[in-house]
Amino acid sequence: MRRSVVAGATLLAMSAGVVGFVVWQGGVTLPGADYCEASGGDTVARLDPDQSHYAALITAVAVRRQLPARAASIALAAAYQESKLANLDYGDRDSLGLFQQRPSQGWGSAREILDPYYATETFYDALITVDGYQSMPIYKAAQAVQRSADGTAYRQHEASARVVASALTGYSEAGFTCRVDSPSPSGQPTRASGLTANADALLDDARRAFGPLSVGGFESGGVRSGHQPGSAHYEGRAVDFFFRPIDAANNRRGWALAHYMVANASRRAVRTVIFDDRIWTAARSDEGWRHYDEPDTSGDPDVLRHLDHVHVDVA
Repeated sequence: MRRSVVAGATLLAMSAGVVGFVVWQGGVTLPGADYCEASGGDTVARLDPDQSHYAALITAVAVRRQLPARAASIALAAAYQESKLANLDYGDRDSLGLFQQRPSQGWGSAREILDPYYATETFYDALITVDGYQSMPIYKAAQAVQRSADGTAYRQHEASARVVASALTGYSEAGFTCRVDSPSPSGQPTRASGLTANADALLDDARRAFGPLSVGGFESGGVRSGHQPGSAHYEGRAVDFFFRPIDAANNRRGWALAHYMVANASRRAVRTVIFDDRIWTAARSDEGWRHYDEPDTSGDPDVLRHLDHVHVDVA
């Protein structure tokens, strides 16, 4: 069915003289459609917004658990094969979710497995018991967890899984970007937290994905100073995530969160992400990450260049 849809859509595009269709693992990208890309070396992995959300969730859990990027690559290869990175409520026999785990095989209840966080945690719980998983081929490690009928099927997803994991775990700086429509202003008032509903939801999302985080740029009653004129902070639409001191490990963590925010831009009405001398904006998302020119003002250059924190603002 999926192959027929892809072939039919491509044929329709050719007959109508339309260009710009891109085929990736899971379907077809239509001209103007939202999509995300991770790139590294000769590999470019393209994902739709839902796939990007689940890929970012899988890798964020690995970062939170302080697992190696290899663990995220293995989990992504498994999810690519089992569900095409979708949280399916159906499957072979009683298989469900991102990894097509089966309640009858002890993976948990159907309700638990359909919680992508639970499914991901249980996958990693099983993976870390596999002796030598960090050094064995990705497809063999995935098969050791999944025990599927054809364990070699995971091999076809290794390249995509590696490049996505490298970006979303923060090892490939500015290696993950999304093309999205710029969200319209929400006009939301600030809440007791000093944030709007959209900003509160984004902060809750980040904390669930990454665990405890050092945050700022908002306060009860709102902030009235400390930021540039016109800053989204004054409207309660922005959160700063701090990664201090400035070192290689915190730089990776910062990029993991920055990429997570871009991966969820469509879902969370993200307008701007700034980190480490780079900026991504929904309004110019077709340009990907760009160099960030810090404000021409006095202050700590590390702060002005966003070397120690990720700035995120929403509509």
